[in-house]
Amino acid sequence: MVQLHLKRGDESQFLFSTTVDVPLDSLIQQITHIYNGRLKVDRICSEIPELADHGITLPPNMQGLTDDQIEDLKLKDEWEEKCVPSGGPVFRKDEIGRRNGHAPNDKMKEVLMRTVEEAKALISKKQVQANVCVTMEMVKEALDQLRGAVMIVYPMGLPPHDPIRMEFENQEDLSGTQASLQVITEDECQLWWAAKEMQRGKKLQDYIGKNEKTKLVVKIQKRGQGAPAREPLVTEEQQKQMMMHHYRRQEELKVGEDSTIKSSHTQKNLHTLFLLNMHIHLNHVSKLFLVVFSETGGGR
Repeated sequence: MVQLHLKRGDESQFLFSTTVDVPLDSLIQQITHIYNGRLKVDRICSEIPELADHGITLPPNMQGLTDDQIEDLKLKDEWEEKCVPSGGPVFRKDEIGRRNGHAPNDKMKEVLMRTVEEAKALISKKQVQANVCVTMEMVKEALDQLRGAVMIVYPMGLPPHDPIRMEFENQEDLSGTQASLQVITEDECQLWWAAKEMQRGKKLQDYIGKNEKTKLVVKIQKRGQGAPAREPLVTEEQQKQMMMHHYRRQEELKVGEDSTIKSSHTQKNLHTLFLLNMHIHLNHVSKLFLVVFSETGGGR
């Protein structure tokens, strides 16, 4: 099987396993579904902690209003009594006024948060490091886990305007959000390899040959954004290893240089000590000679 390492820009996304004879139209469809599915899981996982802390989302006409404003306008959240968390609510006020503050109890909150971690792990970018290929089945499993946890905590469901429910029903409105910039539709998706766009209507083998054991980095790009940056000749991990090797070599040379300097200093000290001893010895001999010379009468 051919292993594709999908990236967007320089950021790793996931590994995908395929064959050399796959039509590029089919490959683009599969990769786009997984790519956008992972984004959906991430968006839900970012909303569930808010649900766990502050309860369901208020109706759009009540969001951001103070309690006094809601009372003055005689507004009422008709979903508050319908969407009650299992075990009863615990009041935790949402300071930004987006959710109603009737949060699940600690036990139910734990169900939500534990499931979030499990779902995120399934489609995590760390799967690249673990050499695990992500499939659409894994994305669906993550979504099913999240859907199941929400149903356990909110057996009566969530309001139709809650972003979590809208995501589950594929009714999410991402217009004007940063998240909308990340989504790539199937029609506007392009796959690039070796600075070349892999054209629809062809097969993967038209670009990489017929070796089923090929591993390559493919970049996913939105149409109209131009060619993505080429992959560096040296990977980030290889660069780290090279820097570590260079650092160790510098340390070894430094230690060797220090040893040479110490050895040189030691030799100089020994030489100085030798000269000092010779000076003392000659001085002693000179004094002894003068004493003998004087006692013998100066040589008479």
